Amino acid sequence: MKSFRLLCLLAVVCNFLNFGVAAANGHIPADVKLADDQTFTYRMLDEFTSVDPQIVEDVSGSEVVRDLFEGLMNQAADGQLVPGVATGYEVNDDNTVYTFMLRDNAKWSNGDQVTAHDFVFAWQRAADPELASPYQWFVELMSIENAAAIIKGEQPVDTLGVKALDDQTFEVTLSAPLPYFPQMTTHSTTFPAPQKVIEQHGDEWTKTENIVSNGAYVLTEHLPNERSVRERNPMYWDNANTTLDKTVALVINDENVALTRYLAGELDRTEVPAGQFPRLKKEYPQEAISFPRLCNYYYTFNLSDSGPAAFKDVRVRKALALSIDRKILTEKVLAGGQPEAYTFTPAAVAGFAPPAVEMAGMSQADRDAKAKQLLEEAGFGPDKPLSFEMMYNTSEAHKKIAVAMSQMWKQKLGAEITLANMEWKVFLETRGSQGFELARGAWCGDYNEASTFLDLLDSESGYNDGKYNNAELDALLDEAKSSSDTSVLYTKVEEIFADEMPMIPVYHYAGVYMMDSDVGNWPVDNVQQNWYSKDLYKIAE
Repeated sequence: MKSFRLLCLLAVVCNFLNFGVAAANGHIPADVKLADDQTFTYRMLDEFTSVDPQIVEDVSGSEVVRDLFEGLMNQAADGQLVPGVATGYEVNDDNTVYTFMLRDNAKWSNGDQVTAHDFVFAWQRAADPELASPYQWFVELMSIENAAAIIKGEQPVDTLGVKALDDQTFEVTLSAPLPYFPQMTTHSTTFPAPQKVIEQHGDEWTKTENIVSNGAYVLTEHLPNERSVRERNPMYWDNANTTLDKTVALVINDENVALTRYLAGELDRTEVPAGQFPRLKKEYPQEAISFPRLCNYYYTFNLSDSGPAAFKDVRVRKALALSIDRKILTEKVLAGGQPEAYTFTPAAVAGFAPPAVEMAGMSQADRDAKAKQLLEEAGFGPDKPLSFEMMYNTSEAHKKIAVAMSQMWKQKLGAEITLANMEWKVFLETRGSQGFELARGAWCGDYNEASTFLDLLDSESGYNDGKYNNAELDALLDEAKSSSDTSVLYTKVEEIFADEMPMIPVYHYAGVYMMDSDVGNWPVDNVQQNWYSKDLYKIAE
C-alpha cells in the first residue's frame, strides 16, 4: 500500500501544507500591500451551461464551479496537485484501489459536514443514465469499476466502484490501473453534490436561493446572459487564508466592447481581441500577456449519416485541411502567440512529443498543390464546386477565423462556403445532435495527459460530435489506459488522425489576456488554466 499524504514526500512539507499557509492557498509576499476592495471582475464570452458539477460542460462554467465546489484535489499555480477536501490518499500495490482521507473540517455552506457519502452520491449521479450528464463518459474514462455497464443501463448505479468506508474515508475501485487517475479528481464531474438539497429542489437546486456548495465561494447573484457573483463562503475550511471577497463574471459577447470596458477600468481581466496583441503589448507591456494553454482549436466534419456525402471522402477532408494557411491565421489574424496545429494534441501536454506528420513538413505551396490534386481526384472542380455550411458560435474571433478559412478555400479550391453563427447553447445543441456540416470545436484538457484530447476521437466519446469511428484507433486508446508507456500508442493514434483527418486541427491555444497589474498570483504556469479565486488577491495601486 502506497501512501500519498498531502501528495508530499517530506513530512515537514506535508505539515506546512496541512496548516494552509503554502503557495497553494495564494501565499502573499510580505512586501505586497493589499487593496481595500478585494473584488475581481472578469469578462465571460457566453452564459455558462450550468453550475451543477455533474452537468456543467463548458470552460466558463467550470471556472465558476471550481469556486463554488471543491473536489478531492485542487491544483496549485503550477498545475501540481494539492489537497482539496482530501488531505491525501493511499493506493494498493496494483494501483486499482484508491483510498482518500477527507478532512474533518470540510463543510457545506449550510454548515453540514462534507462526507465521503457526498462523493459517493455525486459520482453515482454522474454515471446515472437518468441524469444524462454531458460528461457521463468521463466516469467511464476514469476506469471506475462497472462504470461502462451502468452508463449503458445494464447495471444499477449502486454497483459503481465507489464506497464510503466511513464519513472521512472514500474508496474508489478501478477496473484497470490508470496512472493519471488522481489528476482526474480535479475535474468538476467528480466534485461532491448535496443530496438533500438536490432531492428537495430538483432541477432548481442551483438557483441562488437554493444552492448549497462546499467551495471557497457561494453564488449570491445570477442574471443569465448578464452577470454572476460569487462571494466568500464563511463555512469553507480554509476561509481564513482566502483573500478575495468577491468575484464577478460579466457576460460580454463582443471582444472589442470587453476591451473598451477593461480600458475604462470596469474589468480586471479580458481576452485580447484577435490581431490586437502586438499593439496592446506595446502600449500596455505590464498588462498584455500571452502564455501556452492546454487547448486546441479545430473544425470537425459531420461524418454521421446526416453529414454531407462529400465529407465521407477522405480526399476532400485532407484537401480542406491542407489548404489552410495556419501561419496567416496565427500570425496575422490572431497574432497572440498561438502555435499552428498539425496534430490534435498540443505540444504543451506533459510527456507528449508531437509526431512528425507529413503535412507539418510541407511548404504551404506544396500543401495547396496537394489539396487541389486531391479535390480534383474526388470529383470536384470548376464545373462541380465543393459546397458546404461552416458553423461557429458567436464571437468576433471565431468569425474572423471562419471568414479567413472560407476565403482560403474559395480562392485555392473554388469551394462555396456558407457561414452560420449561433448563440452558445444553441450551437452546442446543434453540434451535439449532428445538425451541422462543418463545425468549430475546441477542447481544453480536463487533466494534463494526451488522452484528454485523443479520447475525443474514440467512437464512444460523448464529445465525438462528428461521429468518427475507427476500430483500430479505439483499440489503441483502450490499450493506452493501462499501458506504462503510452508514447508509441499515442503516436499511432495521431498518425491515424493525420491519415483520416476526421477533424481539421487549426491552432493550439495561448492565454492571451489583458490582466490588470493589481491582480496577484494569476497561474500563468498552469497550462490547464484551472484557476481558483481563493488563490488570487488584489494589490493596492
